[in-house]
Amino acid sequence: MTWNRGAEGRKGSADGEAAKMNSGTIQIRSGAVNDPDSAAIGTLLGTLTFGATAFLAATDDGTDASAVANAITDDSSADATGTAGHFRCLDSGGTNCIGIGTITATGGGGDMEMNNVSITSGGVISCNSFTLKAPQV
Repeated sequence: MTWNRGAEGRKGSADGEAAKMNSGTIQIRSGAVNDPDSAAIGTLLGTLTFGATAFLAATDDGTDASAVANAITDDSSADATGTAGHFRCLDSGGTNCIGIGTITATGGGGDMEMNNVSITSGGVISCNSFTLKAPQV
């Protein structure tokens, strides 16, 4: 039997995942996405930091729940030069991967879209908005 969540279940799922990222980080990495439970791959280009409360409370549109991130702190000095290909969201301890996704330039359809995917060592990496989704399954 397929488990179908109602609005409260979807919102609860999104809020639960979001809470795991409180004071956590977003690693910006080169290369393709791998399994979130495997060791990180690709070059670490930089790290952004979630606030103490990473996301606003989730809302639901009747199909999907979503939670919008509060302000995310820029990486003021990128670790390496490369092309952003994927991201890893980590908990506050930096050891547990909560989620992973693709990065493309704006309009490219990635899980995260950046104005500029070409990262230069020492440069600034920023994220203007980030939304966590908990879709109906």
